[in-house]
Amino acid sequence: MLEAALFDAVCWLARLFSVDSVSDCGAWVFRRIGPLTGAHRVAERNLRIAFPDAGDAEIKRLLQAQWTELGRSLSEIIILDRIVADTGRLEIDGEASLAAIAAGAGPVVFISGHFSTFELMAAAIVRAGVPCQITYRAMNNPYVDARVRKNRFRYGVRLFAPKGLEGARELIRGLERGESVALMNDQKFNGGIAAPLFGLMAYTAPGPATFALRFGIPIVPMSVQRIGDAARFRIIVHEPIELESTGDRAADIETGVRRINGFIEDRVRARPAEWFWVHRRWPNEVYR
Repeated sequence: MLEAALFDAVCWLARLFSVDSVSDCGAWVFRRIGPLTGAHRVAERNLRIAFPDAGDAEIKRLLQAQWTELGRSLSEIIILDRIVADTGRLEIDGEASLAAIAAGAGPVVFISGHFSTFELMAAAIVRAGVPCQITYRAMNNPYVDARVRKNRFRYGVRLFAPKGLEGARELIRGLERGESVALMNDQKFNGGIAAPLFGLMAYTAPGPATFALRFGIPIVPMSVQRIGDAARFRIIVHEPIELESTGDRAADIETGVRRINGFIEDRVRARPAEWFWVHRRWPNEVYR
């Protein structure tokens, strides 16, 4: 309950200030605290994996930039309903694609990664009228988890599918009902399929490719970009990934995973400061 009370206090305090002030405060705090944590070493290792030719000065700059971005994005998530309500803060590149899916061109499998304030993509999907099961990782503290779900409800997310076996079953049931599904596919998945990511093999969840092949539907990648230094964003609906069913199920799924990893890598290379670098994305031996 103590963690939940602290969460409530932070949310209450954040709502006393403007959106940009909350974002700036998060950036200021993480720029100072982040480099003192063990996560800083993880982020540095990841950056050196992704950009082996970068010098120390460039790595230092990227480390500072990703802490700034992470501070902004985590602080913005607790007031996301205010950001979504202010239409001047959001641009959607591909709004017609979302409208077509909502009008009957779906279902589809949405995929993305932890780019900038990534929850905005879920908000854009549901705001466009797309019935969609949004996957999420439940918080360890059930009281905090309930509050996070309530916050998501404020900006329109109604259909939740927790990660894990039961969540996968709910996604399948949703697809059978004609609902789309949305998954983050950029984090380590032990037991997943090994596919290249920045030149190293990374274990990746096969779920999106599996669902797309099973139901014969496209994978629709999305991303979000920060515009400048404030809480303003561009949400992009990218060209769909169409997977071919050749009869070799395992090979077809692996092809899908490789194409998704390729999408993630391209987006990270384009805007490296906006990815979630503090996650141990590659096998454990890489960090030893």
